[in-house]
Amino acid sequence: MLIVENLQAYYGKSHVLHGVDLQVGAGEIVSLLGRNGVGRSTTAKAIMGLVDCTGRMLFKGRDMVGLPTYRIAHAGLGYVPESRDIFPGLTVAENLVLGLKGRRPGRWSFVDMYELFPRLRERERTLAGVLSGGEQQMLTLARTMMGDPDLVLIDEPTEGLAPKLVQLVAEFLKALQGRGISVLLIEQKLTIALDIAHRLYVMGHGHMVFDGTPEQLRGNRLIRQEWLEV
Repeated sequence: MLIVENLQAYYGKSHVLHGVDLQVGAGEIVSLLGRNGVGRSTTAKAIMGLVDCTGRMLFKGRDMVGLPTYRIAHAGLGYVPESRDIFPGLTVAENLVLGLKGRRPGRWSFVDMYELFPRLRERERTLAGVLSGGEQQMLTLARTMMGDPDLVLIDEPTEGLAPKLVQLVAEFLKALQGRGISVLLIEQKLTIALDIAHRLYVMGHGHMVFDGTPEQLRGNRLIRQEWLEV
């Protein structure tokens, strides 16, 4: 579904990504691991057209490099940023409405979101700005799915969440796969990535240093020590 080849990305004159290659298949959960500052979030932003980049990025056979972000989103790519970016002055329900990309109903409805995240149903008329961090993360995930993406890029969804909410996010990701939606998960928690991902990439200094299955990463102590462990 997504093929990225030789992706180079820049912040002004700073060269951040140095030839990133990755693939995400239909209905596949792929996790992108690595320490802070190696370029994982920049990879997601480059795919979404949010930073200057070159290379080749095919989504469902169409090259997305150079397209504006709104066209990439309307092509079927969803993005959940690490910053969450909820609309604080709007209610939970109003935030979800803003996730819709057209008049036709997609695979996800308000009922679906409230079943996955019952807390959002309870807070439906609450302003998003007063939600807890965990509730805001639920809202951002749900709002993205209301746009009915075929592939969703999710950046650090479990950062700062209590263990119970981390498990809820993991169940949500598995629910996406159950509906045939592909996921590129940017995550630091090795445990959740090994548990839910079909394949994993490890990034170091702006390029990939590992590509394999969870079982292969578990068996590669050198990669874990050099690129993941503190």
